[in-house]
Amino acid sequence: MGDYETLDLGSWCNVSAEWVTKALPIPVAGWLPKSGDFPKGQTEFRGLPFRIGELLGKPGFLGFGPLGYDQPVEIAVGQCARWVIFAHRLLESRLHEGEPVGRHIATYRFRYADGTEVPAPIRERFEISVVPPRWGQLPFLAVPDQPDCLMPRDAGLWEKLGNRQTEVEMPWPQWFVLWAWQNPYPTRELASLCIEPNGRMFLIAGMTLSSLDEDPFGRGPLLPMTVHLEEPVPTDSRFDLSVGVDRGVASYLYPLPTESKEDFLNDGLRGWGQERVEQSNRAYSFVAASPSATLRLRRGDEEIAAVRWGDVVERGQVQAKTAKVEVLDRGKNWVHVTVLDQDTGEPIPCRVHFRSPEGIPYQPHGHHDHLLSDKGTWHIDVGGDVRLGHVTYAYIDGKCQGWLPRGEVLVDVARGFEYEPLRTAVEIRPGQRELTLFLKRRLNMAERRWFSGDSHVHFLSTTGALLEGQAEDLNVVNLLQSQWGHLFTNTEDFCGRAISAPGGRTVVYTSQENRQHMLGHLTLLGLRQPVMPWCTGGPDEAELGGSLETTLCHWADECHAQDGTVIVPHMPDPNCEIAALIATGRADALEMAEHDMFSHVEYYRYLNGGYRLPLVGGTDKMSAGVPVGLFRTYVHIPPDEEFNYDNWCKNLRLGRTFLSSGPMLHLTVEGASIGDTLCLPGTGGMIEVLADAESIFPIHTLEIVQEGRVVASTSDLAGAKHLRLRARLQVSRHTWLAARVSGPGYTQPLLHRDDLRRGVMAHTSPVYIAVGDEWWMYSQDTAQYMLTLLHGGLEYIRCRSRQHPPHTVTHHHAEEDHLVYLERPFQEALRKIQTRMQSLGAAKESSSR
Repeated sequence: MGDYETLDLGSWCNVSAEWVTKALPIPVAGWLPKSGDFPKGQTEFRGLPFRIGELLGKPGFLGFGPLGYDQPVEIAVGQCARWVIFAHRLLESRLHEGEPVGRHIATYRFRYADGTEVPAPIRERFEISVVPPRWGQLPFLAVPDQPDCLMPRDAGLWEKLGNRQTEVEMPWPQWFVLWAWQNPYPTRELASLCIEPNGRMFLIAGMTLSSLDEDPFGRGPLLPMTVHLEEPVPTDSRFDLSVGVDRGVASYLYPLPTESKEDFLNDGLRGWGQERVEQSNRAYSFVAASPSATLRLRRGDEEIAAVRWGDVVERGQVQAKTAKVEVLDRGKNWVHVTVLDQDTGEPIPCRVHFRSPEGIPYQPHGHHDHLLSDKGTWHIDVGGDVRLGHVTYAYIDGKCQGWLPRGEVLVDVARGFEYEPLRTAVEIRPGQRELTLFLKRRLNMAERRWFSGDSHVHFLSTTGALLEGQAEDLNVVNLLQSQWGHLFTNTEDFCGRAISAPGGRTVVYTSQENRQHMLGHLTLLGLRQPVMPWCTGGPDEAELGGSLETTLCHWADECHAQDGTVIVPHMPDPNCEIAALIATGRADALEMAEHDMFSHVEYYRYLNGGYRLPLVGGTDKMSAGVPVGLFRTYVHIPPDEEFNYDNWCKNLRLGRTFLSSGPMLHLTVEGASIGDTLCLPGTGGMIEVLADAESIFPIHTLEIVQEGRVVASTSDLAGAKHLRLRARLQVSRHTWLAARVSGPGYTQPLLHRDDLRRGVMAHTSPVYIAVGDEWWMYSQDTAQYMLTLLHGGLEYIRCRSRQHPPHTVTHHHAEEDHLVYLERPFQEALRKIQTRMQSLGAAKESSSR
C-alpha cells in the first residue's frame, strides 16, 4: 500500500446527491450546495486522496436514514492500516432545539481478521457534524474538507479589503468533514468495517487508509525554511516566487536581504531600515506540514522544484533541481524584552526590529513581521508598526514579548534623532526568558529648550499617535483629519484640545488639513471647532463632482478666529492660492516635507520678496511606510515659558524654528538667534555667523544661505556626525541668513528608506538683518510671480470650477453672491501686492542708486 490509499465504496453506495437534498427538511436543505456541485470520482481533500462514488449516474454515497440504510452495513477492508480517514457529514441536527452536544449518531465497528473488534462512537460535534456547521460549532475531532489557506496576494474584491489584511482564510467544510481513526493495532489486518446507524441521517462519501506513522491532518508547528536558487535572478524582474504544500500550510514566500549580516550591522542608517529587496535568489517562508507532504516551489505558474517535507526536516536541507530548501529550526524562546534609557535606567518608548542572521524577522507578539505583506499601506496604518524599506518595526512602550529564535539574533532599535540607534547581535540561550537593551541619548534638545513636533500626520488614532510620537521622541504630533473623495478620516479623533501622554512630554492635537486640488492645501492647527467644508472642488480631495465652496484664505480666517495656526503644507504644491495667503499675511509658516530643491527655490523666493515666513517640517504621513517625525519641526520655547501646545504654536509663528530629518542645527548671527531680527546701523558692517550641526547620521555639507545663495560652507567628504562653521560676512542692506545641512554639495543627501525616499537634511528659519531702519525686502520678480498665480486662480474660479446656478442654493457663508465671496481674498491679495510694487519697488530703486 502507498502512503494513502482510497477504498472503493462503490459496491455499498446506495444514494445519490439528489437524495441528500430531497431527504432533508427544507430549512436544512438550504445549507447544501447544489447536487451537481458534489465532487465525483478521484479527488483530494487537504492533500489526501478520496474516491467519491462512481460516475455514469450510479449512487455515490452511503446514506443512512429515511430511504437509506437503517440497518448495519459491513464494508470489506482486507488489509493493515495505521489510520482510516472518513469523509462524512451529518444531515440532521437538533442542536438548535437545545439538544446537548455529543449525540450518538452511529458506531463505526472495526473488525480484525483474528475476530477481535474495536468500536468507535460517532458523536455530533466530535467525529461528525452538519455541513456547514453553525459559526463557532466546528467539530472537536474532525476537520473541514478544505484546508487553511492564504488570501490571494495580488488580487481581491473591494469588499474584501478588511479581510485581505488578515492574509488568511479559515477553512470551512464545503461538502464533508474529515475524521481519522487511529488503529491501536496497526500490524493486525482489518477485515471489515461495520457501520451501525443510530436513527439520525448521515452519509459517508469516502474512506482512505494510511500506513504512515503520521497524523493525516498534521499537528506539527510552523518551522522557518529558506530556498536558495542556484541561478542568479534578474534584478529588473519582480519577485514572483511562491511556495505551497499539499498536506499542510505555508506562509507567503518573502525575499531575504541580499546584503550580508555585517553590512546590515554597519549601515549608516542603523535604526532606520534597510534598502527594499525587490528581487533576490534567497527567500523564506514558514511551513507546517505532514512528513509525507510535498513542498512545491513556483516561479509564476511554473513549478521549479518539489521536495518531500519530511526529508527536509530530517536532513536539514535538500537539493532539488536548481533550488536548495533548508529548515532553520534552532528552537525558540518566548522572551520578554525591555528597552531602557542608559542614563535614567527607565523603560522608554521606541521602535524595535528582531531578525535571525539570515534576515528572517521575529517581531513582538501583536506586531507584524511584514506589514501588509510588503504591499502598499495608504490609509491602512494599523498595528503600531512602520516599514522602512525592507524592515518592519514595532512601536512599543519600552516593553514587548514574543518568540525569538535561539542563538544569534540581530536587534535594531531606534528612538527619533536624539538617541543613538542600537543595531547589534545578541545571544538567546535555551531557557532564556528576559532580554534587556539600552539606548543612549546623544542629544537633549528639550534641555536646550528646543521642542520637536510633526506638523502633518494622517490616518493614526489619537492613542496610536501618542505611542508612536513618544517612540520617535516627539513632543508634538499634529494629527490631521481630512477628506479624500468620499472618505472622511479621523472624524472621531477631533476634540478641540491637546491630549497628553503621562508626564505631558508628548501631546497630540487633532486638527485639520483642508484641501482643494487646484488652489492648494492648508493645515489648520489648534482648532477648537471644525472648519467646514474640509475639502472642496471635486476629486481627489473632495467628492465626485463637488462644487467649489470656499477658498484657502477663508479657511485661514476661520482658523485665526479661533487663535489657531495656519501652515501651508508640502510647499509649494499645489501652487496657486499660496500667493494670496502670503500676500495678505494669512500664512503663519511654510512646511517643507522633502529634500527638494524646488521647495528651496520657492521658499527663498518669498523671503526675498520681503515676507517673514517661518519654516516647519512635517512628514505628510499617509501610510505605514513613513515614521512619525521623519521630517520634524524644532521650536525654541524661552525658559520663562512652559512647554505646552499653545506655546509651541506661538513660538513657531515667531519663526523660532528649524526643520530636520536627522541633523540638529544651531545658528547665531552676532548673537541673534533663529527668528530674530539683527539691527545694524545704516552703513551695515561685518557680522559673525556661527552654525553648528550634530547628527546620528553621516552629514557632509553645512552651508550658510543668504538670499538663496551659499555664502559660506564647510564639508567632510567622508561624512561626519558633527560639523561646525564660523564665518564673517559684510552686510550693507536688508537681508536674511539661514543655515542648512545635508549630503555632499547639499544636493546629494543620504536617503531615508521611507515610502518617498526623502533625504537626510536640516534647514533653519531665517535670522533677519535690518540695516538702518525696520527690516524690509522687495523683489519685482517675486511680486510678478505672485500676481501671475493670483490671476491663474481667478481664471480657474471663473472659468473651470464647478458652480451652482445663482440663487439655487444657500451656501455655508450665507452671502448672496458666491463668486464675489470666492474672489474676495484674491482681489485683496492683488491690491496688497500692487501697493508693495508702488511703495517698496520705488524705495528699492531709490536705495540702489
